[in-house]
Order: sequence, then C-alpha cells, then structure tokens
Amino acid sequence: MDALEQKAAAVRLQVMETALAAGKGHVPPAFSWVEIGVTLFHGGVLRVRPGDPAWLARDRFILSKGHGCLTLYALLADLGFFPSSELATFARDGSRIAGHPDPLLPGVEVVSGSLGHGLGLAAGLALSARHEGAEWIAATVLGDGECHEGSIWEAAAFASHHRLGNLLAIVDRNRLGATTSTERSSALEPFADRWRAVGWDVREVDGHDIGALQTACDDLPRGRSGPPRVVIAETIKGKGVSFMESSESWHHRMPRGSEIDEARSQLVHALEGVS
Repeated sequence: MDALEQKAAAVRLQVMETALAAGKGHVPPAFSWVEIGVTLFHGGVLRVRPGDPAWLARDRFILSKGHGCLTLYALLADLGFFPSSELATFARDGSRIAGHPDPLLPGVEVVSGSLGHGLGLAAGLALSARHEGAEWIAATVLGDGECHEGSIWEAAAFASHHRLGNLLAIVDRNRLGATTSTERSSALEPFADRWRAVGWDVREVDGHDIGALQTACDDLPRGRSGPPRVVIAETIKGKGVSFMESSESWHHRMPRGSEIDEARSQLVHALEGVS
C-alpha cells in the first residue's frame, strides 16, 4: 500500500506545481479526490491502455466534478497518456490541458465540469456496453455539491431501473461546495439512504484510505445485470495542506507569498514521509 500512498503524495505535489505555474486552478477540490483517483487508475480498478487510449475494451471514466481536473491530469501524465512536460501548458491558449477536461486530451472521454451531468453520461455509456455485450465498466467521480442537482437523481433512478451493474459512481463527500457547506445550502443527509432508496448498492468509506476504496470497488459485475454501485467517500477538501483543509475560503483561490512556501513544504514532507 505504501507505493500507492506515495503515488498519492506525488500527485498532490504535481497538482500544486501545475497550478502554481499557471497561476490558476481549483487546487482544494483536486486534493480531496487524490486517493480516489490513485485507487481507480493505479489500484487496478480501471482497465486502460495509455498507449492505446481508444482501446475498445477500455473502461470509461468521467470526472463529473471537472473543476478538480488537475488530479486527473497528473494521473494521466504519470501513466503515460501524454508527456508529463505538457502539464506546464495547463490553462494556456491552445493547450489540450484545459481548465476542465476535454477529449482532445488522451484519456479523457467527454467534456465535463458542467455539474450534474457526469452520472447521466456514465449511465448512458454503461447501457451502451450492455447493448453491445461488452464487459467494460463506466465509472464517474461526483462532487457532493453537484448532488444537489435534480439531474443526478434522475440519472440514479434510470441506472437502477436498467440494473446497470457495470456502473460505478464515487462521490467525493468533502461536505463543501464552492462557498459554503453542502448541508447549509441544501442538506443532502441522509445521503446514503437516498441512494439506497433508488436501488443502488451503497458503500461508505474513508475517501483517503486506499485499501478501503479498493475493497469498495472490488468485484464489479462486469457484463452482468445488477444494482449500480455508489461509493460514498468521506474526504477532506484541501487534503494535504493544513490551511486549506475543510475551509470554506479555499475553492478556486491560489496560495500567495509565504502560503506558497508553506504549502510546498507540507506536500514535500508528506512525499518524503512515505518514500
């Protein structure tokens, strides 16, 4: 497990350096789903081929919370979908590495980040796999803030009705939207029971525990009917940098002055601690 924890620490540092070089980016929302991303892409959950991004039997992944894309970019570059040096072009004119995921970049399936749409897209992909008799799965990472959207629950009911056992949704449950807590703006709790009520297989885990995430994502019924699965991953927004963690002030804001040195120091220390 240490290798995956080290990968997570390296991804956080890469996210920060990419954002600092660009002078922009949603760093705290990217940090909260790092272990989720490492589990999916490095922990054996998703079947992908970096050298053949259009491989027909690949699993399809959609980052519904597209503003957290810096983590996805760090993961894809690390796997070799594109050169790591290209991360330096993040958010620049003409770059394939945009402020939200775009399929111009190898490894990205759809444009995402218009919140509330990722689950519906993933459900449609899962249904198409069913019709084709294919065994690939569709997986999506949702922000809990976007779960206020009615489109999420329409898609959830659709997926359950069609018994899309080849659909995996992971909710990054950091309990913060862009400016305030999810429960203050419009309470989601009892969150797990909402998913159960529409027929989903619900797993609740610590979203920073890679072992627990792997167990929650294990034994997906590829090619078979069954209830779709949702993993509610309890996370910390801004995880890894103390002054960002669980703060309503940190969503799109970038560190400045001494904050840069402190953030970098904490991330490097974390990486060295698991090396």
